[in-house]
Amino acid sequence: MRKVLLICFALCFVFAMYAMAADDMGKSSTVKGWVADDKCGAKGANAKAEACTKKCLESGAKMVVVTDGDQKILMVDNPDSLKGHEGHHVAVTGTVKGDSIHVDSAKML
Repeated sequence: MRKVLLICFALCFVFAMYAMAADDMGKSSTVKGWVADDKCGAKGANAKAEACTKKCLESGAKMVVVTDGDQKILMVDNPDSLKGHEGHHVAVTGTVKGDSIHVDSAKML
């Protein structure tokens, strides 16, 4: 009986995890934050770090968006979509999947 109960619990857990993962996929949302690089992360999420952000991105760092509210770092899947916004405070619309974002559009704040 315990084995059956344990198997049922494990299956419920797997289905719950799948439902949570599927819920996040495919939804477009708008995130406000700073365009920065993955080396500096949240330290580069301010107006004074624009030159440093551009320098780091030119030297091979990956582009990220640091959200305003919780300082979450989202890797940008398509960094060309944010070209010209390096170091800027923006509202980014796109699809968030885990710790990354696929940018559809961006607007300066």
